[in-house]
Amino acid sequence: MRKLHRAASLCVAAAVTLTACAAGSGRDAGPSGPAAAPGADESFTLTVWSNYSGRELAEVTKALESFKAKYPKAEIRHEGSQDDDKITAGIRGGNPPDVAMSFTTDNIGQFCSSGSFQELKPYIERDRVDLGQITEAVRSYSEYKGNRCAMPLLSDVYGLYYNKALLAEAGITAPPRTTAELLDFAKRTTKRAPDGSIEVAGFLPTMMFYANRPPIWAPHFGAEWTGPDGKSSLATPAWAEMLEFQKQLVDFYGYDDLERFRAGLGQEFSTDHAFHRGRIAMMIDGEYRTAFLADQAPEVDFGTAPFPTSRPELYGTAFTAGSIMGIPKGAKNPGAAWELIKHLSFDTGTIVDLANAIKNVPSTRAALADPRLEVDENFRTFVELARSDKLRGNPVTPIGDAHIKAVGDFATSWQAGKVDDLTAGLREVDRRIDEQIAKSGK
Repeated sequence: MRKLHRAASLCVAAAVTLTACAAGSGRDAGPSGPAAAPGADESFTLTVWSNYSGRELAEVTKALESFKAKYPKAEIRHEGSQDDDKITAGIRGGNPPDVAMSFTTDNIGQFCSSGSFQELKPYIERDRVDLGQITEAVRSYSEYKGNRCAMPLLSDVYGLYYNKALLAEAGITAPPRTTAELLDFAKRTTKRAPDGSIEVAGFLPTMMFYANRPPIWAPHFGAEWTGPDGKSSLATPAWAEMLEFQKQLVDFYGYDDLERFRAGLGQEFSTDHAFHRGRIAMMIDGEYRTAFLADQAPEVDFGTAPFPTSRPELYGTAFTAGSIMGIPKGAKNPGAAWELIKHLSFDTGTIVDLANAIKNVPSTRAALADPRLEVDENFRTFVELARSDKLRGNPVTPIGDAHIKAVGDFATSWQAGKVDDLTAGLREVDRRIDEQIAKSGK
């Protein structure tokens, strides 16, 4: 099951040394130009690693097999359950796949800056690929400082999910549009047992639980990760407003009561997910949740909408991330690997079929507009957000997800009442992030 917003745990030091450690018989794109594409009748084998499993593994394999319409003698070996750690180990050990698919964009800065994923610019220029086919926010999270070392494979867009019955019981007829309304509606839809314990939480604010991650939240408050000088800029009113909003909800529930409630909730990608069970009335999540609800909790009557924002003019803003594909350093057949990546990135039929199969948002403008794309009322919210100019991509740094973890850890302490001075605390997080980036040498 997909966890695209999950933080991967690559070691920065290991990533920096990937270029030196990698080996293989394939020729990377270099001074002599990109590796040649295979002939139409040429026989070749491509190994693809991804972290897909189960039904999604089978559907992605179908998408890979569609490549044979152009290269009928190609053999594609798709190995699932391969996370970023395994990809890194394969590159360092000199046994990488030809194509590596990563569920998280958190590590794109490491992959690009270390050379562990080959630069794709020579291929793009040779084949005159129009990157404008891909939405701007999606392009932003698949490159680092002008080095495009990956291409997107569909995308995830995040919005508000709400339980229609629970809102109706509280006399609420439409989803919240502002964070002030979200706070009010969360209080009104919360239910407590006679002993005061939480039975239903109107909205669960616990950072790093389910999809409550800093990059997903930040756009709705207009919070930026860096300032004009490129340094971390968390000690700003927007970040403070976001954290103070969360703390208001934590204080409403009571931190200890909230922790006891959260401890009894199901895992994010299990049938016991709290929203599936009617334990939370509203949440932030990606478009893929529509498929999980249809499969695991078809009895839940829910709606989707853009996530509430701190200011009305921000409404319609959304966070996006997604799977990415790259050619690892030392890949044995980089020329054919690029042809496969190009096919998966731009063939509209393949993109639409895969989007319909695993309920992810297409990453090209043509696929978003294709009439074959299956769009019901709830999925339409995410397609419309993906088409807008308010979409925001994942912050890319050479330290992987360390900056996200730093904010998440701080937010957890803040919610627990362990931070006396919010602004001073954010300044300290800024300092630590800048220090880590400086030490990375990138």
